Amino acid sequence: MRGHARRTTTKALAAACALLATAAAGCNGSGAGSSDAALTVSTTTAIVADLVERVGGDRVDVTSIVPRNGDPHSYEPSPGDATKVTKADVVFGNGLLLEEPGIMKMVHNNAPTSAPKIEIAGKLEQYGGTVMKLEEDLGLNVLWLGWAVEGEVAGAGSQVRTTATAVEGPGELRVYLTDTLGRPQVYVDSADGLDDKDSFTLPPEAHTHVNWAFSKPGTYRLTVQGRTETIDGTAHPNGSIGSGTFTFTVGDATKAPKGATVLDAGHADVALNAETGKVYVRADDEKSGARTRLPADDVVLNVPDRAKETVPKEAAYGFLGEPGAELWVLPQAVIGKHVHGDMDPHAWEDVANAEAYVRRIEAELIKADPAGKATYEKNAEAYLKTLGELDAEVAAKLATVPERNRKLITTHDAFGYLAKAYGMDIAGFVVPVPNREPSAAQIEELGDTIRERRVPAVFLEPNLAARSDVLRRVAQDQGVAVCTIYGDSFDDKVHDYVSMMRHNANELAKCLGEDAR
Repeated sequence: MRGHARRTTTKALAAACALLATAAAGCNGSGAGSSDAALTVSTTTAIVADLVERVGGDRVDVTSIVPRNGDPHSYEPSPGDATKVTKADVVFGNGLLLEEPGIMKMVHNNAPTSAPKIEIAGKLEQYGGTVMKLEEDLGLNVLWLGWAVEGEVAGAGSQVRTTATAVEGPGELRVYLTDTLGRPQVYVDSADGLDDKDSFTLPPEAHTHVNWAFSKPGTYRLTVQGRTETIDGTAHPNGSIGSGTFTFTVGDATKAPKGATVLDAGHADVALNAETGKVYVRADDEKSGARTRLPADDVVLNVPDRAKETVPKEAAYGFLGEPGAELWVLPQAVIGKHVHGDMDPHAWEDVANAEAYVRRIEAELIKADPAGKATYEKNAEAYLKTLGELDAEVAAKLATVPERNRKLITTHDAFGYLAKAYGMDIAGFVVPVPNREPSAAQIEELGDTIRERRVPAVFLEPNLAARSDVLRRVAQDQGVAVCTIYGDSFDDKVHDYVSMMRHNANELAKCLGEDAR
């Protein structure tokens, strides 16, 4: 825990009083639609919008693309969002691949070319912040296999398209994603032959989770081809960047070739390097955390019988076959569109990082509007004081949680920075596996975690309530509290960053405190 977490209770109480006065004054300050605005600013999220408003004051007119109760990982922009962006003098995003790629595509397609497009967290360390690696481990008993793109691509907003060009095997291979509402989006379907539609795009240095479904046991070989594109989907000249073939063994009776490296557990990606043109399997070592890159020809991706499922009865999954038919599935595990990079983008959950956000916003607003320099500096100085007091308040509040209770289980992997900054322990984040109910074993394992680690409460995010049924049910079975925490967005009760972080600290202290459980 940082040193400021040990400041006296008296100082923390004084900071809280000062914060109340500051927050009240902020509620009466200017916001989007201010008639004296010198700059029209678009932001990707409501959290970034709030920080920009605090620095910009009357000189900025701010709108957010993702509404305050939306999920930036999966929000699909509307025509109205695009219209607002066309008027922007500056666009601020979080960066580090927090935002769903369609949001950034809309920004690059619609914002004026003269408007700076700033991804704040991409340079956070230059402004006094810190970034950390994104940790992913759901403890699946089969291989967790995604798609990834490595290497940079020239041109703002450029992306990499990966296309399945050939599939060999005894049955059909489908690759699809299940969104947050349970709807499948099919990327590859070998049943009707392959064409350019059997493809998907990712930004450089990005990764996404998908489902891999096989209709029969046996050996499959999938060949993919990559190319680079502009943000509007136009292929770059000489944009072909490599191809490769991946081998899958499906079912326990299917044997891998001698000498091949077999992957049947842990986290891995079918990966394409946009700079070198190489295609390979990128695998993470669960014990050391090291990452290896193995040539596609040397690896076998195993789909054992324990991955066997049946085709869901819902009509939306009819593309997989007849309801009840056997199906071998490597699941995406994290429901919804979740394209991300290696670094955890949720940096604002450490208030010291929010201070770095403010410094970057101040610098960029001054560049865009030099006449407003004095205003931006004055507002930033006042808000940085508020954030410094908030940091001390959050640290002091969470210091009251007994060490044995500092265990955080949520529906979303958004709280690594909070845990590291304020001495918490991420016991796990829990989401239902897409398109199927969790098995009795999985539910029992979650219950065991809560019981054995004596977790007093679990935490649900208001904007992700649809994902929370399993966690809520297990918490009820274990007799532990269900509490609320804010990660990526606000809601109708919490409208600003200071209130969000104060709520999180108070809720954690209440639900995990001395009297909990």
